[in-house]
Amino acid sequence: MFRSLIAATLCVAIHTSGAALASDTPQPVQQHNSNAVWFENWTGLRNASMVISYPDGTLETIEARSGTPVFKLVGAQVLDGVYRYELRAATDKTEKIKNPINNGRGDAARSELAVPFLLNGHFTVSRGVIVTPKDLKEE
Repeated sequence: MFRSLIAATLCVAIHTSGAALASDTPQPVQQHNSNAVWFENWTGLRNASMVISYPDGTLETIEARSGTPVFKLVGAQVLDGVYRYELRAATDKTEKIKNPINNGRGDAARSELAVPFLLNGHFTVSRGVIVTPKDLKEE
């Protein structure tokens, strides 16, 4: 009985700490309209860069020092297909630099760095506009 009580307590403790950790991590949510993709719930992130891979393999990088990066479809010849992205940003949390050789020099020297955030995703363009995949219908 004592062992099962300890096991149950450990399970609750692990689950609780995991939930706390998950709630501390930024959880941006991809949003879009017919010609743009951005992220909501951006709290706690800065210095973002979003690399977009077009269906033909072309890469575009969008940077935003504060706030969410926004990708916009531009031009008359928009490619239909799946666009993939990699979103990188710095969080408000910091961690101690484990390798002091990378701490900067002089006034730029630091003992901590921002914890990075990474998110991969995709969106679909059909007939020149960004669509939700479940809305795609062949006619």
